[in-house]
Amino acid sequence: MTILFTSLFCLQVFACIQDNSPQQDELQQEQTTDMQLKITVGKATFSATLQSNATAKAFQERLPLTLTMNDLNRNEKYIDLPERLPSNASNPGTIQNGDLMLYGSNTLVLFYKSFSTSYSYTRIGKITDPAGLAEALGSGTVDVTFELE
Repeated sequence: MTILFTSLFCLQVFACIQDNSPQQDELQQEQTTDMQLKITVGKATFSATLQSNATAKAFQERLPLTLTMNDLNRNEKYIDLPERLPSNASNPGTIQNGDLMLYGSNTLVLFYKSFSTSYSYTRIGKITDPAGLAEALGSGTVDVTFELE
């Protein structure tokens, strides 16, 4: 009985040490900073929180930026940046309204609708309250200003 108990205890400890579950990885990727981003579209202003990663830091160093973003699939605005940013892409499974991400190493994407995806992105930030974002962005190209709050 003692051997069985000891074996079970060791297995539990080993399982805890080796836990690389998707939830744990997801929590590590979702870490945000206290750094706030102000996103302005026309007269509408949105507040976003930046991720705690190299991509968000590199993006932040380029601010303020006003970019003319194109529409794609009626759910996102994108622009190819002139410089590459560091990336660590993964598949989020679901894109959320208000996600600010990097596709590849130089395509900045601001999502204004939620949907499932099979593509991989690097998270940059997330709009705190995306209510009205889709209306502000509209259906065509639009100028979007990114700056630190």
